[in-house]
Amino acid sequence: MALVSAFLEILQKPTIGDMLPELIAFTTPIWAAVVVGVLVGWAWKPKWANLNVGFLDSAAANGGETTKSAVALSQFVASIPSLSSLKRHFALEAENPSVSSIPCFDYSSSKLETEKTSIVNEDDLKHLHNLAEEKDGGPVWIQMMDRSTPNMSYQAWRRDPETGPPQYRSRTIYEDATPEMLRDFFWDDEFRVKWDDMLIHAETLEEYPTTGTMVVQWVRKFPFFCSDREYIIGRRIWQSGGTYYCITKGVPSSVPRRNKPRRVDLYYSSWCIRAAESKRDGRMTACEVLLFHHEDMGIPWEIAKLGVRQGMWGAVKKIDPGLRAYQKHRSSGAPLSPSATMAQINAKVDVESLEAQERPSSTSGAETLVSSSTDKPSRRGFPRAVVIGGALALVCTLDRGLLTKAVIFGVARKFARTGQRL
Repeated sequence: MALVSAFLEILQKPTIGDMLPELIAFTTPIWAAVVVGVLVGWAWKPKWANLNVGFLDSAAANGGETTKSAVALSQFVASIPSLSSLKRHFALEAENPSVSSIPCFDYSSSKLETEKTSIVNEDDLKHLHNLAEEKDGGPVWIQMMDRSTPNMSYQAWRRDPETGPPQYRSRTIYEDATPEMLRDFFWDDEFRVKWDDMLIHAETLEEYPTTGTMVVQWVRKFPFFCSDREYIIGRRIWQSGGTYYCITKGVPSSVPRRNKPRRVDLYYSSWCIRAAESKRDGRMTACEVLLFHHEDMGIPWEIAKLGVRQGMWGAVKKIDPGLRAYQKHRSSGAPLSPSATMAQINAKVDVESLEAQERPSSTSGAETLVSSSTDKPSRRGFPRAVVIGGALALVCTLDRGLLTKAVIFGVARKFARTGQRL
């Protein structure tokens, strides 16, 4: 009350000249205390107060989308050792109520294996099966590409869920190939580095021969204006007759995070591989690969979609020469690599019983009515070249998140063509 009285007394001065000096003298100690408090607080701030830059970037990149904020929040929580250990413990306790509330680290090897392999489980299998049969209840797929070469044909679709990044579906028919060969080919990290020019490091972190489950670490190389990216991927294969369901997705890991390469958390890339009719003679000598893929690129999604459209075919064409080289490598009698050996450990599943367990979604009909007209251009009315160039410059300058090879070079090529027409 004394401060208020003194302040009112200053305001009652007859002239501004009399009031201003006393007002300055009155507020100076207050501002000095604020400055000192801020400096002391900043100097003594705890480590958890250092918010991960990705937490702010992810919220800004898409207007604070719920999923991106959730991913960033999980990164923030993971940076606190005590909270991370509690989160793992509570997650384990939720899955298995019989686990004591008192932390206990004396797990048997079988319990550890069960805990780890649950990262890629039957729920993931059901999800992939629904995607392959187009029964997942998501938005309709919009076709974006239909190309072919003498040895392969390729079709691609895209859809935009209400939350999360754009999702892609592709169907590739490889001539003169078996499902088993394609299964091993996509799993063989030791051979992948020979044809995938973006993969610079692949290491198996964990493997479980009982189920064929693996946890691998990938580091992928990006152009000079972007940091390399690190993936921690859980993967497993199920077999139903002659069909293979190959699941790979980003999983939590105890591997410490580093500034470079940057960790990619939101990642999903899974295949359904089965025999198909050859377009040459109609015999079952070809192989169909249905791929479902999405990941958090950290850039405006409209720009990402444009880049994927422009660069996808160029990236896909490089897979077929790699497959033919792999066929020659295997026919030469070369021993199987450790990862290819794990690819041959498949859990058997009955698709009919799997479908019987699935519950039909009451909202699937309404969701599938969503059409491409729901795409809302966020920058309508602005010159296309300005939007593309500005967004690309912003992305490359700030280096936010993951830029796929198709996005980087696809957007650059599209921008160059636009510039030539202007």
